[in-house]
Amino acid sequence: MKKYTLFFLLCVNLHGFAQLKIPPQPNGEFWKDTNGDTINAHGGGLLFHGGIYYWFGEIKKGKTWLVPNQQWEDYRVPAGGINCYSSKNLTDWKYERVSLASKMGNANDDLDTSKVIERPKVVYNRRTKKFVMWMHVDANDYSYSQAGVAVSDQPTGPYKYLGSVKPNGQMSRDMTLYKDTDERAYLIYASEANKTMQVCLLSDDYLSPTTTYSRITSAQNREAPALFKYNKKYYLITSDCTGWSPNPATYATADSLLGEWQQMGNPCTGVGADSTFNAQSSFVMPIPGSNNSFLFMADRWDKMNLPDSKYIWLPIKMTGDKPIIEWVK
Repeated sequence: MKKYTLFFLLCVNLHGFAQLKIPPQPNGEFWKDTNGDTINAHGGGLLFHGGIYYWFGEIKKGKTWLVPNQQWEDYRVPAGGINCYSSKNLTDWKYERVSLASKMGNANDDLDTSKVIERPKVVYNRRTKKFVMWMHVDANDYSYSQAGVAVSDQPTGPYKYLGSVKPNGQMSRDMTLYKDTDERAYLIYASEANKTMQVCLLSDDYLSPTTTYSRITSAQNREAPALFKYNKKYYLITSDCTGWSPNPATYATADSLLGEWQQMGNPCTGVGADSTFNAQSSFVMPIPGSNNSFLFMADRWDKMNLPDSKYIWLPIKMTGDKPIIEWVK
């Protein structure tokens, strides 16, 4: 694989000092795995386990089409399932497998290619020793609005799909998954037709929502949540609801995941900040071994040809209690 020299070097203490290269490849271009194939892992997230990073994301392939009679640009491809890649350095990504496969021929099945399977996130449950994947499962017109869950004994899968649910009877659309330092896990999702963002505590095995949840009523018309924690404060980066078109990100802060959230400004700065550098938030990864180093993951969608969508990865720099995201080629 072609090597690039213009990397942003982020130095962290991880079993001694190591230099992680962010971005692993030039932002806004096609990224290749160690086989030389284009990485296909959109709307994704990272899991760090046993000294290895695992990247899970949507498989986007096939012809892009526009779902008719929608009030927004509802471009789709057939639901392709979830891919998994692995890396020891965040730079060289090995293709592992299809961790969760889609199906064909049954429109009532959550994993049918006629459905929507988006934004997979995986956490490890130390008590059950299971890897748990949550994702947004929907119909093409977003009328289904549920959260799907799958489980595996291995980080790469295959994952066994267990079904989907509306947490506490609420819509669940764009989502992320967060495991706190106390081993409790939370589902964070756009709800009530994107009029609120909600935070729901999961059961001890991470396989179902509990009745403990909070409505972030100040997060109106927000989607694409990405959450992280810094100095005992929680930060939630989200996107406005403009379909596949980019818009300015904003972030909110709270002292408790289930507490009151305060909406803040745009964490991005510089040229391109008003469009999140022509991308949409997907995930924030704390760099293991560091207390203040974070990786911001986002998708640069090509709405007319979704398989050609690309990725941007940028460092988050904390200035006091404010996250700053600047462009790095």
